[in-house]
Parts: sequence; structure tokens; C-alpha cells
Amino acid sequence: MRIGIVLGSTRPGRRGEQVARWVLEVAKGRGDADFEVVDLLDHPLPHVDEPPVSAERHRHERTREWAATVASFDGFVMVTPEYNHSIPGVLKNAIDLLHAEWNDKAIGFVSYGGVGGARAVEQLRLVCGALRMADVAGQVTLSLQTEFENYVTFKPGEHNVTALNTLLDQVISWSAALRPLRAPSPR
Repeated sequence: MRIGIVLGSTRPGRRGEQVARWVLEVAKGRGDADFEVVDLLDHPLPHVDEPPVSAERHRHERTREWAATVASFDGFVMVTPEYNHSIPGVLKNAIDLLHAEWNDKAIGFVSYGGVGGARAVEQLRLVCGALRMADVAGQVTLSLQTEFENYVTFKPGEHNVTALNTLLDQVISWSAALRPLRAPSPR
């Protein structure tokens, strides 16, 4: 089982890098799946510059590489900030460039912001549902006021670790349950 931890912000000074490292550290201590951080900084994707076509017909090599990365995972944990009551544009763009590669996979959300990033996650749940992704109920919301010292340095509490493990349990179990839907159908 491979779970991608998508770091959904590329903004200078982002706090998501600290959060994604924490998610990876907790996840690797479990031993029930392979986890990898997928940083959108490593996948520079221009604003939707592909026609809405199937995965076999992506025009640009960068899109084909992004598609292969997403396709290689069984499920995802998306780490997202909340920007202006919404999700970062770079994350929405990375999601919208693909379709089939996201289908029939589980997804959980770790968010941060003024209200823990909850409004961004509500929008992501709608977007991911349209892509036939199964979003899990467990969620980790991190407030800039309580989980970030001076709004900058991430300091998770034990309750955050408990919430993250619940989320990971659900992402792994749903990813396993959805595996038959991702298997190529015999013709």
C-alpha cells in the first residue's frame, strides 16, 4: 500500500512543509503502508494547459510525470492551508490537470489556518468527490493560534497525533477496500 502525502502549498514561508514532515514521521512509525511526501514545488505545473483528455493523451511531459506520480499511489493525505476561505490555487490546478489518476482512491485531509483550515477542506471534499475519491471522516485541523508558536513554528499536541493516526487508519483501510476498483478489468 502506497500513500502519498501531498504538500499543497508552494508559497514562500509556507508552514505546510513542517506539517508534511510531521505527517510523514508519524506515518512511518506505523509500518502498515509506505508513505512519501509529494511536494508540489517538485512538480511545477502551469495553470491548466492541457485539454480535458484521457491519461494516455497528456500533451506535456511535465503533466505525464505528474500523472505517473499520482497514479503510483493507492491513497492520499492532503496537507493544505486555507487561503482566503479556500484552497491554494496551485493545489486546485494540480488536482484539475488529472482525472483518472485520482479515481477510486481514498483521501484524508490535514489542514491549517486561522480556523484550522476547515473551510479549505470542505471545498476539497466536493472536488475530490467529483473525482470519485473516497474522503475519510477523520481530519486533522491545525490552528495557527494554538499549534504554531508565534504563528510560525509547528508544535503539534498529543491530541493532534491521535487525530492523525485515526485519519491514517481510515485512509489505509479505505485504500485497501477500493483496490479492486483500481485493478485493470479483464477483457
